[in-house]
Amino acid sequence: MTGKSVARDESRNVSPPGLGHLSEVESAHARVLSGSPARSRFVEVAPGQRVHVMEAGEGAPLVLIHGSGPSALLFLPLLARLEGVRAIAVDRPGFGLSDPAEPTAKPYRDAAVGWLGALFDALELEETALLGSSTGGTWALWYTLVHPDRVRRLLLVGALPLVEGTTVPAPMLGIASADPAAPPPPMPPPSRESVIQSMRVFAEGDTIVNYPDHVDAMLAAAHDPVASNARMTELRTIISPEGWQSELETPLEELRQLAVPTLLIWGENDPLGGADVAQTVAASISGARLELLAAGHAPWLGHPDRTAMLVGDFAR
Repeated sequence: MTGKSVARDESRNVSPPGLGHLSEVESAHARVLSGSPARSRFVEVAPGQRVHVMEAGEGAPLVLIHGSGPSALLFLPLLARLEGVRAIAVDRPGFGLSDPAEPTAKPYRDAAVGWLGALFDALELEETALLGSSTGGTWALWYTLVHPDRVRRLLLVGALPLVEGTTVPAPMLGIASADPAAPPPPMPPPSRESVIQSMRVFAEGDTIVNYPDHVDAMLAAAHDPVASNARMTELRTIISPEGWQSELETPLEELRQLAVPTLLIWGENDPLGGADVAQTVAASISGARLELLAAGHAPWLGHPDRTAMLVGDFAR
C-alpha cells in the first residue's frame, strides 16, 4: 500500500495550522461536528497534500464523496444514522478543509480517478463500498468503471452530472463562459438567503433550513477563497454555455460496463433529471436497484432515516 495516514484527531480540533482555509470555515466545521458522532482527521494523499475526512461507526468501510457545492459536512445527518458500517465522508480537493488540488496536466476525468485511488491508498483500503452524490457520484462512477476490483458496492445518490440524460439547471448555465480565461460573472455578496436560494435551485431549499448549522457552514465556505475557487473552477470545467461539456459526458452505453452491485437513490424532483431519467440510467446498469424518493438533489436531507436505512443495508 502507498500513502500515509495521519493519526486521528480525537480532540475534534478540525484543522492543523497552515491549511489555507479561513478560520471562519474551521470554526463552522467545529460547530457542526460538535453535535455529530463523527471524528475529524486528515490523511496525506501525496507529499504535502492533505485531505480532510470525517468518520463514524464501525464495520465494513463506506467512503462518501460530495458534489460541487457543499462539502462533506452535508453528509453528517446521514453519518449520524448509519449502522453497521465505518462511514468515511471526504472533502474533495479545495472543499471543506482539504488542501486545494495541485496543478496537473491530466484531463479532468483522469485526475478524478487518480485522486480517488490515492485517497483509498491513504485510507489503507484495498476495497470499499463507495457512495457519491452529484459530481461526487460521477467521480465514483468513473473510478468504478476503471477499478471495479476496489469497489465492493457502488451507491449513487442524486442525479449524476455529465451522464447522458441529465441536464444542467438553467440558473447554473450562467456560470459557464465561452472564454474559459474570462473572469466569472459577478455575484451578490454571500448571505444566508443566498445559500438557501442556491439550495432551492436543487429543490432542497425547504429541507436545508432544517439544518441551520449547515447553512452557516455553507455561508462560511462561500466567503472562503480556497473553497470558492475549487467550486467555480470545477463548475466551469464541466458546464458549457449550452449544457454539460460534451467531451466529459458519459454515455449510457458506458454504464453497461459497470460490474459491481449498484444502488441509485434519486429524488423524483431532482432538477438534473427526475424519475424518468432515473429509470433510464438505472436500466442502463446491469442489475442496478433504484429507489425513488420525494426529494430533490440531496435526498438524505428530507429523508435521513429512510436514506440511512437504504445505504446501510446495501453497503454492509
